[in-house]
Amino acid sequence: MAARIGFAATDQTAIATAVSEVTRNVVKFADTGEVEIGTLEEPRRGVRVVVRDAGPGIPDVEQAMRDGYSTYEGLGLGLPGARRLMDEFAIESDVGRGTTVTMTKWVGVR
Repeated sequence: MAARIGFAATDQTAIATAVSEVTRNVVKFADTGEVEIGTLEEPRRGVRVVVRDAGPGIPDVEQAMRDGYSTYEGLGLGLPGARRLMDEFAIESDVGRGTTVTMTKWVGVR
């Protein structure tokens, strides 16, 4: 999909990596989840990815977005790394209800 709308190979890899990092959290921490991937034309061409889960939620999103923070002895680079790879990144989490991550990458933005 990213190639079809004009993303360079490096940007395609960045998108795939960001999606992999965020969905790995769904597999690791949540009971269920879903991923929506779609293209955008306005305000320019891009890809938007929305990852939702019904997991335990993140009690402190700010802390979870710090490099090196991990709740399971990982490297703590997943969420902050995904944020760096994409042009826009938003996370909403309700403890006991789940988390939604919305990421957007625009064609031609560096």
